[in-house]
Amino acid sequence: MKKLYTVILLVFGELVTLAQDQQFTQFYSLPTYTNPAFAGASVQSRLGMQYRKQWAAIPGGFNAANVAYDQYFPLIKSGIGFLVSHDDAGSGSLRSTSVNFQYAYEARIQRNWFFRPGLQFGYVSKTIDFDKLTFYDQMIREGDEPTLEVPTIGPVNYFDFGGGLLTYGPKFWLGVSAYHANTPNESLYLTNETHLARKVSVHGGLRLRIKGNSLTTLDHYLVLASNYQMQADFDVMDFGMYYEFTPVVLGVWYRGLPMKNNGYGYPNHDAVSMLLGVQASKYKFGYSYDITVSKLGIGSSAGSHEISVVYSWSNKHNERSKKVRIMPCVEF
Repeated sequence: MKKLYTVILLVFGELVTLAQDQQFTQFYSLPTYTNPAFAGASVQSRLGMQYRKQWAAIPGGFNAANVAYDQYFPLIKSGIGFLVSHDDAGSGSLRSTSVNFQYAYEARIQRNWFFRPGLQFGYVSKTIDFDKLTFYDQMIREGDEPTLEVPTIGPVNYFDFGGGLLTYGPKFWLGVSAYHANTPNESLYLTNETHLARKVSVHGGLRLRIKGNSLTTLDHYLVLASNYQMQADFDVMDFGMYYEFTPVVLGVWYRGLPMKNNGYGYPNHDAVSMLLGVQASKYKFGYSYDITVSKLGIGSSAGSHEISVVYSWSNKHNERSKKVRIMPCVEF
């Protein structure tokens, strides 16, 4: 009974508190989710899909997915992208779906350095299945009877706006993005207002060649990268490294802020992630597993799984540009 009460409080608590956005381990596999300024940054046309199952052992857990497409247009020095995101959480089937249009302009600072401002315009729909919720009156009565509660929640739809900045050179990149600039009302309670908190992300990295003597050699690379995210009272940092030796990529990441207390008297640890990526022709496949290191523990959560598939191709408009620009950002 205590567990049941806890679940009910968590479900309804999420309806009135400041929600947090989806969080992915492979946030660079679909980089336009992290920053709209990445739209068209790869020069090639790119289509990607990503799925995450959070805490696999917990019933009614969190599942999230992204589908993204972006392409660079050299004649207007711009990239355009489309991003569709969906998540499903809790026994009450709290669902959220967003459709986003992204635009980024690319300016050359000097020969091999570029600066890209980007914008994102989205439309979001959130719903919850009232019939799947369990109320107090159902627990004190025998049998499987419907609740006497009157539905006071319903779907909510709203527009969402964001933007970002990105600069990069042959070995280094640095970006900052901000989402929910209009702080839209996302409350599912028909008589209440709960505004979605703004989210800020600061991300960057460095790519180092550790073997090979020419651009035509299949070199090995060590990539160091990080991503700091802040939303309302919550913040977290992902930092880690990749070892790239074509066609394989191996990565290890840590998520948390160990020097910061999480508000419950414990260090702010979340997960250690292991990643395996494979590049085959125009395809990239990635799998990552998050080992829970917080007080929740790996035994209770069974960790988190994430997969990604990206397909990139060239056409007559971007094949030539690919030869003069190399984006140093990681692939997964």
